Amino acid sequence: MSGHPERSGPLTGLRVLDLATLFAGPLAATMLGDFGAEVIKVEHPAKPDPSRGHGPSKHGVGLWWKLLGRNKRTITLDLSKSGGRETLLRLAATTDVIIENFRPGTLEKWDLGWAELSAANPRLVLARVTGFGQFGPYAHRPGFGTLAEAMSGFAAITGEPDAPPTLPPFGLADSIAGLATAYAVMTALTARDRTGEGQVIDMAIIEPILTVVGPQPIWYDQLGHVQPRTGNRSANNAPRNTYRTADGSWVAVSTSAQSIAERVMRLVGRPDLIAEPWFASGADRARHADVLDGAVGAWIARRTRAEVLEAFEKAEAAVAPIQDVRDVMTDPQYAALDTLTTIDDPELGPLRMQNVLFRLSATPGAIHWAGRPHGADTETVLAELGLTEPEISALRAEGAL
Repeated sequence: MSGHPERSGPLTGLRVLDLATLFAGPLAATMLGDFGAEVIKVEHPAKPDPSRGHGPSKHGVGLWWKLLGRNKRTITLDLSKSGGRETLLRLAATTDVIIENFRPGTLEKWDLGWAELSAANPRLVLARVTGFGQFGPYAHRPGFGTLAEAMSGFAAITGEPDAPPTLPPFGLADSIAGLATAYAVMTALTARDRTGEGQVIDMAIIEPILTVVGPQPIWYDQLGHVQPRTGNRSANNAPRNTYRTADGSWVAVSTSAQSIAERVMRLVGRPDLIAEPWFASGADRARHADVLDGAVGAWIARRTRAEVLEAFEKAEAAVAPIQDVRDVMTDPQYAALDTLTTIDDPELGPLRMQNVLFRLSATPGAIHWAGRPHGADTETVLAELGLTEPEISALRAEGAL
């Protein structure tokens, strides 16, 4: 394993080829690798995954890649070269899952479509992650998560009522699609256990985020209701907002449960509002958000963040501090869960990053290493595949590696 620790976990024995770039497809492969799958990241020899260059870097090493590339061995392969194509087919024959995000038709152009891949390995699962899916009027458009955040209705309901629609400042749609792809892969592998045959997963980034935005389509279908932008308020309950404390911090309050709403109003000294007829339902409370926000906001504004959090906890009311990354890094609950864990990296030394996505009591996941340099494991992986040194040298001479 080229000096890497042996993998363990519930997915040990599963082999995944990550041919994808940027975020949705590679994140799915990361999730699988975190729980023991052997992930081989395949990158173009001259054009590495652009995520290596996204965001800040240290000593010329991209930090986002350290997170996204963890638990993956890295090889280079130019799939448009005949040697690259043949090598990929040899890899496919030994692989359980391939994740790719080329535009529809690209693999077919290289004679590496489902017909060729499934012929090399009938048990293969091919996950195809694209902006708009494999067919339809938009299928051949370039697709990014930002477009999904716009198309899905997410941006339209995000922001203040009198302000423009708001896009998230991080890869929301891509990340949701990455998690959905990992789930799709496990579903297809479970089907393979029953049938003995692999299949194609068609994952369109515009779809999982549409599930996450909730009941908007059925509301419109049945009632003609279009959800408006409400800022930090909710149409379903109140008080629900962010509030500034006396020391200039912010906290968020939610009252999705009636009992919590009553506790909050008693805490802030307005038990009289509980007796109002409209207080009995979340939707009616939301229509009186001005008076509820006024009461809660005034009480919070007279106290420091620490005082507010202590009082809410004592009252068993729901509150959380608005934390930036500095707070997150020192939060005691995250510390207790080891949500941010430390990895020793040969290039950069100790790195703190998000841990695996969930805890399993019997077969936990683990981060064995952070993202590796471009092509670092090419010779090792190809030698394991049975290629000789002259064959590897010939691939290099062709420009396939």
